[in-house]
Amino acid sequence: MRHRAGAVSALCLALSAAASPAPAQSAQPQRAVLVTGATTGIGRKIAELLASRGYFVYAGARKPKDMEDLNRVKNVQAVRLDVTVPADIAAAVATIEKAGRGLYGLVNNAGVAVIMPLLELDEEDLRFQFDVNVFGPYRVTKAFSKLLIASKGRVVTTGSLSGYVSGTLSGPYSMSKHAVEAFVDALAAEMARFDVKVSVLEPGNYQTEIGKSLLARMEAKGIKIEGSPYEAEMRRIADFAKSFARDPEPDDVAEAAYAALSDPNPKLRYLVVPNQGQADLTLRKLFQTVAQLNQGQKYSVSRDSLVAMLDRALAATSSR
Repeated sequence: MRHRAGAVSALCLALSAAASPAPAQSAQPQRAVLVTGATTGIGRKIAELLASRGYFVYAGARKPKDMEDLNRVKNVQAVRLDVTVPADIAAAVATIEKAGRGLYGLVNNAGVAVIMPLLELDEEDLRFQFDVNVFGPYRVTKAFSKLLIASKGRVVTTGSLSGYVSGTLSGPYSMSKHAVEAFVDALAAEMARFDVKVSVLEPGNYQTEIGKSLLARMEAKGIKIEGSPYEAEMRRIADFAKSFARDPEPDDVAEAAYAALSDPNPKLRYLVVPNQGQADLTLRKLFQTVAQLNQGQKYSVSRDSLVAMLDRALAATSSR
């Protein structure tokens, strides 16, 4: 199952100053941001919020009808962009360079979900999962890196709490989002020397088209639930997919993206979930991983040492 400002010369400034005893200060140039996967869901919310708060948004979309719809939004210009197609990416770079605004921010949001038992998964579907969710952000970030470095800008990538929490059927999606975590850590370290700040959004369950697309993909591929050793889990996933429309709108995720782009000192990670249970689930999994890594190995540390490590980590983040 898978889813898919203009420059002003010094002479003009001098003449303006002479003509006016109290000149107004020049307005800050409008910052431009590219949002991939901006058609629906989280990407659409991010694009609309940024545009409403003064950013000029290049909104990535694949279908002409979606591009027409995005172009109706103030401060938004749709660009054709399939993150798996190098020609689309190159054309988007050319379009944005030609516009002359530069590029302050990139939001790598385009993503898909493949939900299947690993033992029944077609390798083609796993390639598709990674092509969009992992190679997509890699390709787009690399292509726009010169513009981002020139502006000392920001890179924001949509991860997921599934990058930490995995289980039956969620392997392909969780594998790709776990890879995004490594991508963001390495990118943040490498971009720091250029004063480009990097963040990752970690959303929980929010309203999205993924559920509908999952079910459509199941039908199109003729996937049979009956007879699978994972039949019970697959039926629960099919029922769960229908519930996505009842999840909260992803407004909080859009706010986190805005913070990552606008705060003077943005966080590396933004966990954004609609309820306490999803936050607890994520943190419990991380603590469980720490306990498993520490268990019975040559250099295991005591509980007090683990608590001291946690205290130092908390102090480091609170001082930011």
